[in-house]
Amino acid sequence: MKTILEECIRYRIPALLVLAVFYGIYLVKQWRQKSRGIRTMQIGRGKNAQTHMVETLMGIATVGIIPAQLLSIGFGWSHMPANARFTGFCVGMIGNLIFLISVICMKDNWRAGIPDKDKTELVTDGIYAFSRNPAFLAFDLQYVGVLLMFCNLLTAAFTVFAVTMLHLQILQEERYLIDTFGAEYLTYRHRVFRYLGRRKG
Repeated sequence: MKTILEECIRYRIPALLVLAVFYGIYLVKQWRQKSRGIRTMQIGRGKNAQTHMVETLMGIATVGIIPAQLLSIGFGWSHMPANARFTGFCVGMIGNLIFLISVICMKDNWRAGIPDKDKTELVTDGIYAFSRNPAFLAFDLQYVGVLLMFCNLLTAAFTVFAVTMLHLQILQEERYLIDTFGAEYLTYRHRVFRYLGRRKG
């Protein structure tokens, strides 16, 4: 029993570090854009019913998973062996790195949700040359990383919910990008995979 307790305590700090770095990047980026007069958060603003519903559910999922993760970490709810938990920490930190690179490459074009009236540019260089959705990939890696560190039904349910809603949001954003950028985006979509990878040539 003591060994299990010690193992839980040992992984609490790394798990909290994964979360702190990830949401620190998010909040700093949002604050920097706000200081430039850019409204980053555009979830559910001026959208049709379907887009509004998906974005609202995505918002609930991505906010709701935070207390689920924190409760799991705080109470040490985990059913995974030490090697899986260490893997989870590595996966989570890789997600943090990808997220940081994503928001840097996106510059002031980054938005949470589909832009209502803002004019943004199509970013296809940097990390976006290898993934059309590196920020969403980073969210998924962070969620899976924490799940591997503190695996239980609560965190698993929220992880599945959040990953599913993020994927549905990606599908909505793809339709928006086709309407906005047309052939330019279609060429990019053909060349670069949705999550990771690109075609040769």
